[in-house]
Amino acid sequence: MAKVLFEKDGRIGRITLNCPEVMNAIDDDLPHELAAAVAEADHDRDIHVMVLSGAGKAFCAGYDLAHYAEGNGPNKVVQDMPWDPMQDFQFMWANTQAFMSLFRAMKPVICKVHGFAVAGGSDIALCADMTIMGNTAQIGYMPTRVWGCPTTAMWVHRLGPEKAKRMMFTGDKISGAEAAEMGLVLKSVPDDQLYAEIEALATRMASVPINQLAMQKMVINAAVEEKINQMQRLATVFDGIARHSPEGMNFKARVAQVGWKQAVQERDNGTYDWTRNKPFEE
Repeated sequence: MAKVLFEKDGRIGRITLNCPEVMNAIDDDLPHELAAAVAEADHDRDIHVMVLSGAGKAFCAGYDLAHYAEGNGPNKVVQDMPWDPMQDFQFMWANTQAFMSLFRAMKPVICKVHGFAVAGGSDIALCADMTIMGNTAQIGYMPTRVWGCPTTAMWVHRLGPEKAKRMMFTGDKISGAEAAEMGLVLKSVPDDQLYAEIEALATRMASVPINQLAMQKMVINAAVEEKINQMQRLATVFDGIARHSPEGMNFKARVAQVGWKQAVQERDNGTYDWTRNKPFEE
């Protein structure tokens, strides 16, 4: 079964993350299927705008921790020590550039976020040209607490330094309403109005010639793309370091010991000291 679906709907190309049984969690295949769907839509002369969404209860839960953190033995995200930073960079950089296909596509991309877009899922959502959330949907990058750094660097691009630091230093999740107020996303609407809001915007854009859309996007992207690319290289290196630091390896061991759900809860609630490798109350 395809993990990313592509459908032509008149002038709109609909791209759907299609692993609802795992909340569209990111595995080895999903980033590259996403990039392939974006390329197909971008080369189709009938399509003027893309709409990206997630099947099921949420947009995307981030990287699949059941595989990458809880799985036995090394994998493409966690290596045996001593680790090879360039091997890690090669894998994560390819994923980051797959997510950035949304940003670099010739045509506009609107991302629809329902449920949640967290961790690596927020990387995908924020690479779109415009992101619209349901009011109760949640977005955040909790792995900044331990075991990660957002490789796309889109948080600082969208928020500016101070607000990005507020989010990255806490790893908090915020609602769609809060994200819109903060300026992280274009807009937030009541959950039952999300579909209609996305459709109205996509339909409006789809009435514009492709060349006009492409030229405006290229000019706007040119103002920021070089800086984003520089930040992404640093962020991707640091993401690998975060997963192979003493604290990162302690998190991986904790996942193996108690399961990823409990370890993530301890991380997000701030109840575990990852440096001393024990709960704070002990």
